[in-house]
Amino acid sequence: MWLAFWRSRNRLSLDELRYLTDQLFKIQVVNEVNKDFVIEALRSIAELLTYGDQHDSAFFEFFMEKQVMGEFVRILKISRPISVSLQLLQTLSIMIQNLKSEHAIYYMFSNEHINYLITYSFNFDNEELLSYYISFLRAISGKLNKNTTSLLVKTQDDDVVSFPLYTEAIRFAFHEENMVRTAIRALSLNVYHVGDETVNRFVASSPQSKYFSNLVKYFRKLCLELSELVSDALKKSALEPSSTIFAAVDELEDTLYYFSDITSAGIPDVGRLLTDKFLKHLVFPLLLPSLKTEPAYEVKIGSVTSLYLICCILHIVKIKDLANSIAAGLFFPPEVFVANSGNKANGFLSVHELTNESKQPDNGSLGSENDRKLKAHLVDRSSGTQVHEEAAIKANVSIDSSVALRETLLSYIRNGNNVQVLGSLSVLAKLLQTKELDESMLDALGILPQRKKQKKLLLESLVGEGSGEEQLFSSGSISMKDGLSGELDGYLQRIKDQYCVSTSRTEEGANPRSHRFQVLDALVTLFCRSNIPGETLWDGGWLLRQLLPHGEAELSSHHLVLLKETRGLWPDLVLTILINEWKKCKRAIEASSPRKEPKSILLLQWKFHEEVASSESSIPAGERMCEVVKVFVLLHQLQLFSHGKPLPEQPSINPQGDPPENSRAKTSGLDVSVPKPGTELKVVDALPCRIAFERGKERHFHFLAVSAGISGWLILAEELPLKQNHGIIRVAAPLAGSNPRIDDKHPKWLHLRIRPSSIPFLDPTKTSDGKVKSKALVDGRWTLAFRDEESCKTALSMIVEETDLQSNEVEKGLKPLLDLENALGLSDIFQHKTSSLTENFAPNN
Repeated sequence: MWLAFWRSRNRLSLDELRYLTDQLFKIQVVNEVNKDFVIEALRSIAELLTYGDQHDSAFFEFFMEKQVMGEFVRILKISRPISVSLQLLQTLSIMIQNLKSEHAIYYMFSNEHINYLITYSFNFDNEELLSYYISFLRAISGKLNKNTTSLLVKTQDDDVVSFPLYTEAIRFAFHEENMVRTAIRALSLNVYHVGDETVNRFVASSPQSKYFSNLVKYFRKLCLELSELVSDALKKSALEPSSTIFAAVDELEDTLYYFSDITSAGIPDVGRLLTDKFLKHLVFPLLLPSLKTEPAYEVKIGSVTSLYLICCILHIVKIKDLANSIAAGLFFPPEVFVANSGNKANGFLSVHELTNESKQPDNGSLGSENDRKLKAHLVDRSSGTQVHEEAAIKANVSIDSSVALRETLLSYIRNGNNVQVLGSLSVLAKLLQTKELDESMLDALGILPQRKKQKKLLLESLVGEGSGEEQLFSSGSISMKDGLSGELDGYLQRIKDQYCVSTSRTEEGANPRSHRFQVLDALVTLFCRSNIPGETLWDGGWLLRQLLPHGEAELSSHHLVLLKETRGLWPDLVLTILINEWKKCKRAIEASSPRKEPKSILLLQWKFHEEVASSESSIPAGERMCEVVKVFVLLHQLQLFSHGKPLPEQPSINPQGDPPENSRAKTSGLDVSVPKPGTELKVVDALPCRIAFERGKERHFHFLAVSAGISGWLILAEELPLKQNHGIIRVAAPLAGSNPRIDDKHPKWLHLRIRPSSIPFLDPTKTSDGKVKSKALVDGRWTLAFRDEESCKTALSMIVEETDLQSNEVEKGLKPLLDLENALGLSDIFQHKTSSLTENFAPNN
């Protein structure tokens, strides 16, 4: 015995494997005394078989000869310590994952040993054991193919009647632990993608098919929980979404991607089943009614959350019938779904409407009533006719329960708050991008891109369909003439028949042409609104560019607003920001898809809960200026595009000229755009003054205000004692936004506001946790004390003069953009029209 204990063996040898299996065969019961040896033996056997699979087939031949798989099952039956069960599951997982030989895998899966272990009654109260068991199941699923699957199922009359791997796994599909849920989803996808028709029929038949119904109900539960979290966070006025909300969004989107992976397996019955459950449990009773809630309805979910969820479903889950049914549902009023859903969520608590969604939106706009509307022309190139905005059919902007949900989306675009606008634009954009959606459905919604419409009609005319040829070459509308398409009618009827929507209250007499004008009208109205951020308008610009490759708009009101910014607090940054936003806007509206992910609809609600700076601060003014520039850039680019002009990479801006010889910048000898401390300059025009940057420490400087092009600076310089009329710059601050004011009680004092040299959100910083936040910059204050009142007034005049010069230079730079006719190359056309009118109506001599 002692000699056997001390004998030397090669650890990676067949002798070692033989020794370990012999020792296992001798064990009659596994207890606390011998468990360590059994655990080590199991671990070593896995290592040896993995080694042998790559180097010597004799290892696995011995494993089969001794029927060690059966011995593993026996060891499990006679083991009392749970640690042995853990090691056995780990050993089998390692073996299955690492064995490359198909012959070895076939042996492992045969003889029902694997199925016995799958169905064994483990104590899953132990979380570690459950984790090892799930890993074991997932390892098996990784080796599935049509051949190996046949070893794990039981069949009767060519039908699968038992598949323990699948049925036992989906028991844990909704486990509270995320890692378990993820593993089960991966396992089930491995099953679906095997491609075995008998297995496909098995998973789609009862009672296994109930899994898909439960999966949709689980997703519905996630939707309600997310809406509850968002509502509670907004009620508490949280400054940013919590980690719980981010986790809920991630789980929700991961579940949708799982649905998408299921459908990609190409099991027709499963696709139909998921579509039916989605519509029956989620879309019709919950999401569509929540787009527009009425006091009479019991609110289950916020409208913004509903918009987000619809976008996610369209974006991720690629099922044709599901996408078309959602689109067809937009032609119904919400009351038909509320009435048929029993107005109660089965098994789920109601969720209150989001607080900010109940607020009346500020529909403010620019200037007088005449300036509030962009004068838009929708030009139909195929007919050469023009249809004025006033002639376009207006969408119903009231929140009326009898109005179709399609109208609700347009009313949000016209009158909703920023989040509702973004959500509605995102839904329309996702519908437009959904390849599974029939083009006739897009046409009925009024969002079929013009290029697709022309292509469709051309194809119809080429194959000899009379209606297509007639519409393509007619002088009237190129839209369908006889109301809604047969495709849409089919889906509308299916919704009524299959989902008990027993109503005829869809949009009667609806016409794609009128719907198209309604969408265009809503977008033009959106561009007139002054309370919507520029980046949201960019999304509207992207949609307009898809729908209308022609059109005309007058930008005079936005020209005026931009000109005001040249006299505002940040004129020195107007051109720089305009150039940057031009590039961003061009990328946004020319992109193949909108820039923002669906989750931005939810997260945007917190953007306006951040701390707002004082109204006297220059920071809010800088943010407003950026929004004005974004809107101007968008409308200008749409204008160029609508006239068939390519969008240039850079905006047309006049180059800066050199300052005049008699300017203060030239006189002082400054030739740099940013005067740095330590730079020498002439102080001929400077005024002596005193200022205290610290209490009790007054310093003497020479004050000078200078502008050079679009740059302008307030300079404090110390005079050089050995060089007459020369000094060294000690402090420099932006000239713009200085707001000079002589003190009422001390006429020798001049108060100046010193704003930051850049807008904080244009130069963000990263925090330790990786989040991007704006620098916390605030305005400063200078109080300059001059020798006498006259010097103080001279300093004030100097600042005003240099500020005017700076603003004038900015306006000169903007002139090519503000001169719209020249920008579009239309000045010659207008001059020709004017001269023709003069000739025609000139009096005869």
